[in-house]
Amino acid sequence: MIKVTGLSQRNSDWDKLNGITAKLAVKDPSLWGEQAATEAAIRLDWIDLPESSRELLPQLDALSAWSRELGHRDFILCGMGGSSLAPEVIAAHYGKRLTILDSTDPDQVARALQSELTNSCIIIASKSGSTIETAAQRSLFKERLSAAGLSLSDHMVVITDPGSPLAKSASEDGVRTVLANPKVGGRFSALSAFGLTPAALIGVDVSLLLDDAHDAAAEFTKADSSVVRMAAHLANSGTFANFYDRSSKFSGLSDWIEQLIAESTGKDGKGVLPVVLENLKASAITFDGSSEISVLGDLGAQFIFWEWVTALLCFLLGVDPFNQPNVTEAKERTARILESGGTKQITATPVSPAIEIRSQGGSLDLSDSLRSAAAGGYISIMAYLDRIQDSALIELREIIADRTGKPVTFGWGPRFLHSTGQFHKGGPLIGSFIQITGEAKHQLQVPGTRYSFNDLISAQARGDCQALRARQLPVLELHLIDRALGISELIAAAKKI
Repeated sequence: MIKVTGLSQRNSDWDKLNGITAKLAVKDPSLWGEQAATEAAIRLDWIDLPESSRELLPQLDALSAWSRELGHRDFILCGMGGSSLAPEVIAAHYGKRLTILDSTDPDQVARALQSELTNSCIIIASKSGSTIETAAQRSLFKERLSAAGLSLSDHMVVITDPGSPLAKSASEDGVRTVLANPKVGGRFSALSAFGLTPAALIGVDVSLLLDDAHDAAAEFTKADSSVVRMAAHLANSGTFANFYDRSSKFSGLSDWIEQLIAESTGKDGKGVLPVVLENLKASAITFDGSSEISVLGDLGAQFIFWEWVTALLCFLLGVDPFNQPNVTEAKERTARILESGGTKQITATPVSPAIEIRSQGGSLDLSDSLRSAAAGGYISIMAYLDRIQDSALIELREIIADRTGKPVTFGWGPRFLHSTGQFHKGGPLIGSFIQITGEAKHQLQVPGTRYSFNDLISAQARGDCQALRARQLPVLELHLIDRALGISELIAAAKKI
């Protein structure tokens, strides 16, 4: 069940949403307008997942038994956005070990390769089967497993849609494959095969997630339900909404919600941007009663609750919740840069032995540069780095937020391209952006291609920067020649803003 505190003040949106919850429950594709209806008609099966995903349970039980028989101890999930964010929350909530590889940063990829492959199960998750990050990771693990004399069929599991290129190649390789419901979009897939398969493999009883989601959803069509109140609140709270989960039992849930809401709502110049806080210093939505507005309930209930809230919020905003046009744009720019060798054509000016600036013009004083970069309605820090080894950089978000008083988001690249990246380009064009890249200790070739992981992450950063600048949005580009020292210098410079 779900209980929401602090939302008792009625407004007219409650009545609007009360009038459509029953239609959403029966998957009416017309709710978001004529232009969105075609896409919505093939993206609404997430509504049924608390019941329909039970059909997966026998297959997942068999898959888990196979994994135990082979002695898998290390589980590595290669997936982006909706394919990895929910499994990461599930693993953290239940205290299970799961390595998430949602990056093309060579150092983060190299760390994942340090696992003892003999005892590892590599989970490849991609709805389309053509996600460039996941395809590159899969090629690398196939090469390493082969070099170690290990069978793909004993050490790899694929999750994808029926008929995808990945499903075809997995079949040819003899790899166990779990086919997901193709009528569920990636960011709404927490209770589908994409969320449940990794969870089952690491030893989570996924039927409990489905039970909790089922019980919660039974209340959503009632008058003034929890989803109605939350969606109305977000629609009337302005462009930004703070979320804080650090004190709760749902570590990472805010990041999952960030993708769900930002990518779904951030288009047509509209949207709500979740701001994930590290410390509860401002009004925020929490999950343990530690603030006025809090959402209380078990994890499965949280997943289905926020999916319903997002769909209802999009109704109020008048946007299609299921498309992501600017995510596709970023992918296309990355591909063109890789083809042209554009990653080799970058000019830079050193501002210290550890940092160089790649933006044209502006001050070479770091504090001045950061101060100038904070001119927008919100600031987004985009770190194309190793989110484990370089995690100290996260402190920069709170420092800049405190110094400027503005909403500040922090995203690890290229992960955020499948999340807030849609909002940056499709939502209100009021942001200013700080892009941080870095030299890697490792050089890793992507097997079967002419480019390396170093080239790939550089192309993703360049493509994103191009897309932002094409909209006349300001981007401060910083490159860390020495990551650890550069991060320290950036934090010190931010404290002088």
